[in-house]
Amino acid sequence: MALSLSGLKIAPFTTEVFVNSPTAHAALIGAFKRVQADATHKFGLIQTVAKKGPKAIQAATDTAAKAAKRRDAYAKKLSDLGLALPE
Repeated sequence: MALSLSGLKIAPFTTEVFVNSPTAHAALIGAFKRVQADATHKFGLIQTVAKKGPKAIQAATDTAAKAAKRRDAYAKKLSDLGLALPE
């Protein structure tokens, strides 16, 4: 379907995204590295807040567990694509 503006015909704009493209793989690896660094940081925060009491420790532990879950989800996506996990 083409749009018409006073006699001009404009073709519809379509964009294709290739899931298995190297760019998509690089973006996924980059996201994994960011999430992995975030998880490492969150686990380090547990030691930092240890002297603040059990509620702070529990909050930091919960946050670290969520970050680890995100990291594992990205690792699974990478392994499903057959990509080796970056070290």
